[in-house]
Order: sequence, then C-alpha cells, then structure tokens
Amino acid sequence: MDKKLRKVIIAGNWKMNMTPCEAEEAVKKTAALTEGKDGCEVVLCVPFIDIPAAVNAAKGTNVKIGAQNVHFEEKGAFTGEVSAKMLVESGIEYVIVGHSERRQYFGETDETVNKRTKAALNAGLKVIMCLGEVLEERQAGITSEIVSMQTKLDLAGISDELIKNVIIAYEPVWAIGTGLTATPDQAEEVCCLIRKVVEGLYGKETADGMTIQYGGSMNDKNAADLLGKYNVDGGLIGGASLVPEKFASIVEAAQ
Repeated sequence: MDKKLRKVIIAGNWKMNMTPCEAEEAVKKTAALTEGKDGCEVVLCVPFIDIPAAVNAAKGTNVKIGAQNVHFEEKGAFTGEVSAKMLVESGIEYVIVGHSERRQYFGETDETVNKRTKAALNAGLKVIMCLGEVLEERQAGITSEIVSMQTKLDLAGISDELIKNVIIAYEPVWAIGTGLTATPDQAEEVCCLIRKVVEGLYGKETADGMTIQYGGSMNDKNAADLLGKYNVDGGLIGGASLVPEKFASIVEAAQ
C-alpha cells in the first residue's frame, strides 16, 4: 500500500501541563500556526481540567482535541476517573490509552488497556493505543517478543469494524522524557513489526491502512527523518507539543 494513502496523525500529549487559560492560548496559537496543513490530522491531548477550554478554542479550526485516559466502566464508584461517555459529551474525539507513564506509575496492565480501549471505541472515540519496551527489554534483545505480545493482548476481542478507529503509538519506554530517541531505522523496524502483527490478526488490508505513530522524544529536529520511514505514519509528541512553534514544525515535517 502507498504510505500516502494512510492517515498521518500528529498528536500532542500535554501530560500534566497547562492551566485552562494557558490551554486556550496554546490551542489558538497551534491552530493558527498549522492552518492549511491538510497533509495530516492535528490532535492535542489535554488534561481533563483543560477539556472545556481546549474544545472551545479549537472550534472552527483544524485542531482536534483528545483526552489522556479513559475508564472502562460507564459510571460508578471510581473516584478520580472519567468515562468514555463523559469525554464524548465534552467534545472529545481522541483518547490516549496505555501510555507508558500510566503503566509505570498507575498500575496499567495490558488487561486494563484492552478494557479501556474497548470502552472508548464502543463510545465512538478514536483510540491512540500506546505500547513499547523498557530499556532492559531492549538490551536483552526481546523487543520483538514484548511488542508483539502487547499488540495482541491490547487488541484482544476488538472487532474488525472497531479496529478501524485504533491508532497504535510505538513508544519505547526508554525514550520517554529522557531525551533519548530511537533511530529512524529502529522506529521503522518496530512499527513494521506491529503492522505485521496486526496483519496476522485482521488481515493485510486493515494492517496496511492502520496509522502507526512513533512516540518517543520526537521533536522539531528529528521529526522529518522519523516520519520519512515507510511504516511511521505520525507522532505522539510530548514536550515539543507544549511549544506551538515546535509542534507546528513537526506538523510541517509531516506534510
């Protein structure tokens, strides 16, 4: 399949940054800097508290607003959690599930990632599903085994229809917030592996059409080289997404 036929998505993950007032300003500035960049979808995934301000600021622009997490139950005694229905009614289109920081600090497992993904998809959201190996696994030479297992477990039971709304973000944990970045060839190798696993689960047409991002310290300096690889269809951007000018440069590279 021609890579150009796949949707390229550049998504920012603000993590725990930006007050609502700061979010409004950042969304407006990002929208202005990326206006007319139709070569890719532009998404900003913001903290829950920022959602109303961000959604309002993004109205009428090319910027889509996403959330950073979602619970797998519709409602109940889950203090501090937010349901998929709540996100949909708030104007959210995308949600990140299974980010390495959620797995590392908040006990996320492949089982809960799978349940959250299903809940989000059933509510009509598009899911950016994160997976990737830690440094010890990379050094032990078992990246392919770990990533293949994660892909299969996280997608378990998701229908052929709903898989169309899943974007997979390969994020080597050793490159998250460390300043380290997988080389373009390393990113290509693992994204290609993920695509082959998806092909085994859903068939070649689905795998060829799936957007697979790289998320591991992609920035305005290295984005062009990473995005130039055949199996890298976008990026999940951390720190650089907090600076509209840098984020816009990554969007430009994706054109």
